[in-house]
Order: sequence, then structure tokens, then C-alpha cells
Amino acid sequence: MTRRLEGKVALVTGGTTGIGAASVRRLVAEGAKVVFTGSKEAEAAALCAETGATFRKHRVQDAATWPALIEDLLAAHGRLDIAFANAGTESGDASIEDVGIEGWDNVVAINQTGVMLTVQNAIAAMKRNPEGPIGSIIINSSMNATRPLGNYVTYSVTKAAVCALAKSAAVHCGQKGYKIRVNAILPGVVETPLIQQIMNAQPDPAATRAIYEGMAPMGRMAQLEEISGLVAYLASDEAGFISGAEIAIDGATTAGMMGV
Repeated sequence: MTRRLEGKVALVTGGTTGIGAASVRRLVAEGAKVVFTGSKEAEAAALCAETGATFRKHRVQDAATWPALIEDLLAAHGRLDIAFANAGTESGDASIEDVGIEGWDNVVAINQTGVMLTVQNAIAAMKRNPEGPIGSIIINSSMNATRPLGNYVTYSVTKAAVCALAKSAAVHCGQKGYKIRVNAILPGVVETPLIQQIMNAQPDPAATRAIYEGMAPMGRMAQLEEISGLVAYLASDEAGFISGAEIAIDGATTAGMMGV
């Protein structure tokens, strides 16, 4: 594996499990120094021991705590080059008829406000880099931004909203003359430990797996390494002219209808 991120410093939100943890591993392997946030301290401790990354317990939706997190990161590393706004949730969500205001507010707070605060504070930190405002910000959206789920209205709405956020921030940074790129990735079904648990808990795990795999014309789920590989590419200088993009990584799930 190349070390194309050597000398760069990265922040990953929601980095203790799933796509976040895989991205911590990949960014470290590519040479970056990584700070990651979340709430699962046991998982975080194991990931720190494995990778040498640094964990900070933090809630992305808490605006008042962001300045201290950024100051701590800059004091330790002197710069910020990469921010992966990955933290997200479906907790409390439901259909448009059934979702309660508490569930709606919880998902919006994490998936939308938390992403806005991540991008806002990442830009502020990147502007303090020794060579001026430069960096790459990646937002983890979802294929459900373009193909909403009927039973998860808030999740679908927030994942669409953060695509618009990525584009707005990218245009803003370009117009301001910042060398800060902002992009959104839209994963399809990814074989995370959570998905594996869901499949294994079903009466017929093989049938459930077939349903998940059948969603993509490629006939399988994405692997964590494939998602983290896209994150690493967008974080790298190789992606220097990619900004304001929505990049689907879903095995052609949203490309069109498969027919009958």
C-alpha cells in the first residue's frame, strides 16, 4: 500500500465502528496521523491499540464542544488536512406517519447538524494550516439520498441534505480561494459488523444475505475496504480537482432498474 497521505493529519467522526473504523485503519496505513471521535470507548481503545490513532470522546451535534476538540487537535499535530464527516444514526427514525418529533430531532441533530458542524470547524482548522487554507473534507451520505427509504424518512432526508451541504461548502471554498475540497460519498449496502449481526439474527441468515446482495446489480454488498479506499483517494492529492461531487459507491444500485 502506498503512503500517499504521509505527513497529513485527519479527523474522522463516528470512527469507532463500521465505515468509520475502517477509514481510521486505511488513513493510518496510508501514512496519516488520525484523530477519531465517537462514544464507544471500548471499541475505541482497541482501535487505538491496533492503529496508533488518537480517540476523543465527542458528540458531533454539540456545537459548544467543537472549539476545544479542534484546539486539542491543532495543539497536538499543528494542522488539519483531512476531515471525514462519518458519524450518523437511524435511531428513533420511522415512516412519515410514525416518526415522532424526538426521533426526528435526534437523527437531524447527528446526521445533518453534526455534519454541518464538522465541515464548518474543519474549514476553520484548515485555514490555520501553515501554508494557508488547504485540505479535503469528505461527507458520508448514502444511496438513500437519491433512493429514499419509506420506513426511514429522517435518515433519507438528512442524507440528501448533506449532499447539498457538500456542494454549497465546495462552491464557497472555491470562491473564497481556499484550496479546500468538499465531496460526498454515497455508499450502498456495506457488509459492516452491524449488517452481519442483523443477518445472523434472522431465522434464515442465508436468505437475508441474498436479499442484501440482490439489491445491487453487481450481486454483492460493498466491503469496508472499498469504502475506506474511496475515502483515502478523496483525501489524497490525486483527487486535487474533485470538489462538490456526489460519488456513488453502490455496485450500480442507483444507476437504473434491473428489470424483471
